[in-house]
Amino acid sequence: MARGAGHGDSHAERLERFYRPQAGHYDSFREKLLHGRRELVELLDPPEGSIVIELGAGTGRNAEYFGERLLDFQHFELVDLCPALLEQARRRWALQPRVRIIEADATTYRPLQAADCVYFSYALTMMPQWRAVLDNALAMLKPGGLLGVVDFGLPRGDCVVDRCACEFWRRWFGHDGVHLDRAHVDTLQQLTETRVLRETTAALPYLPGLRMPYYLFLGRKSLTGNTAR
Repeated sequence: MARGAGHGDSHAERLERFYRPQAGHYDSFREKLLHGRRELVELLDPPEGSIVIELGAGTGRNAEYFGERLLDFQHFELVDLCPALLEQARRRWALQPRVRIIEADATTYRPLQAADCVYFSYALTMMPQWRAVLDNALAMLKPGGLLGVVDFGLPRGDCVVDRCACEFWRRWFGHDGVHLDRAHVDTLQQLTETRVLRETTAALPYLPGLRMPYYLFLGRKSLTGNTAR
């Protein structure tokens, strides 16, 4: 991670180069870093028979937060662009036929059937074409379906302290290919009927005294199929 995400090549190649050396330890290192994942899954609470899709699913760790509820879904699709992380997901879910591991680009992937729930967990900030990804996620949802996101955010204030904090976090996360943007939350609110929005901070492991901003969002696609404005 100290080497950073690198530049050049395609997005898929950068992801593979960055994550291949750390794939086996990915989950253990990030367990204390990625806050709000369990809370997002509890808010999603898809009903029995649902089709659930995680875009940018990585190692498939987040699906474990559904627990036994996962057995009630029609199927669960874990979509990612990085082969090294998907190898871990295949090992994790090898004995669960309801879970499908799919190597695909989140800007273009479409399931065979419309989904009841689509969510992102610390993935949207790593997708350069994030607006196209959100449009695609909304398109694959049924009317009334849920769109959930938990991810790193930025302070909302406009004082000198907040501006300095924004610049610090952009540089800090940008080194590893994580690109923070306030427009993510604003766009989510425009595209869906907002049900939950929490913007807060959490302790940063290994760096006492620092608290990183993150947000949790839950929105519902309009029942008419039109985007909310």
